[in-house]
Amino acid sequence: MSLRPDWLPALSAFEVAARHQNFAHAAEELHLTASAVSHHVRKLENRLGVSLFQRHAREVTLTAEGRRLADAAGSALTDMEVVLRDLRSAREDRERVRISTLHSLNHAWLLPRLPAFAALYPRISIAIDTEIALTRFDDGGPDLAIHHGPGHSTGPSSHHMMDDALFPVANPDIASRVSTASDIATLPLVSDLARQGWHDWFRAAEVRGAQLDVRHTFSDSTDALEAAACGLGAALAREKIATPWIDNGRLRRLPGPVLPARWSYHIVYPSHRRLRPAAQVFVDWLLAASAEERTRR
Repeated sequence: MSLRPDWLPALSAFEVAARHQNFAHAAEELHLTASAVSHHVRKLENRLGVSLFQRHAREVTLTAEGRRLADAAGSALTDMEVVLRDLRSAREDRERVRISTLHSLNHAWLLPRLPAFAALYPRISIAIDTEIALTRFDDGGPDLAIHHGPGHSTGPSSHHMMDDALFPVANPDIASRVSTASDIATLPLVSDLARQGWHDWFRAAEVRGAQLDVRHTFSDSTDALEAAACGLGAALAREKIATPWIDNGRLRRLPGPVLPARWSYHIVYPSHRRLRPAAQVFVDWLLAASAEERTRR
C-alpha cells in the first residue's frame, strides 16, 4: 500500500492525538475542533482496517497497532522537521552576508548607508563583526572584510574602495579660539593609534619646533572624536569617520592643510572560493556607493 498525499492530514492528526492520548488536547495544538481530530482518526482507521485507539468515556488509549503506527509517524515527522529546519537554515545562510570591519568605519560610514541597501535588497540580511583583530576566511568566518591598510595583501582578492584624508577638529568652543595651525599646537591633543598622526600633520602645516601635548590616546578613532567633541582637546580626524560629528555640529574643522591618508579602505575576500551571490551583491553595492560619493565631492 502506497502512502497517498491525502493521507497526510489524517496521519498528522493521529500523531498529535497519540502523543496527547487526548483528542481535545490534540485539537488545541492543531487549532481544530475535537470532532475534526476524531474524524481524521476514524478516516485513517477505516482506510487501514484496524483500530488505532481504544475509546473510553473520558480518554483514549493506543492499541498495539496504534502504538506501532504512532512510533513510525512520530519518527518520520521528526525527521521531516529536521530536514525542513536545515533547508530553512541553508536558505537563510545563502541570503546572509557576514562582514568583518573596523568599528569606526562601521559606525560612521557603513551603518548610515545600510538602510539604502536594505531597501534595495530586503531579502539579504547583514551580520557585521567589528571584534575580529585578524580576519580569518575559514569555515564560519566572514564572507568579506573591509580593511584599512596600504593595499592588496597576499592571498585574498582585493578591491580598492576609497581613500581618506586627515584634518584637525575640535568642539565649537575650542574651535572658536583657533585662528591658525600654530594655535592648534598650543592645545591639548587627542590621538588614536593610527600610524599617521599629529607629527605628520604639523610637518605638512609647516609648524616646527612646537612642543606637542598629546594628552589623551584612544585605541578607536570614534572614541578619539567623541573625546574631542566632549572638549578634551583637538583630534586629528579621518574624513570618512568624522563626517557624522561635523554634520551634527559637535565638531568643527580647524585651520590647516588636509593631509592625504597613506592608508585606504579595501574590500577583501578569499581568492580560493567564489563569493556567494548575496555577498557579491553587497560588494557591488559597496563599490557603487563609494564611487558615487567620490563623484559628489
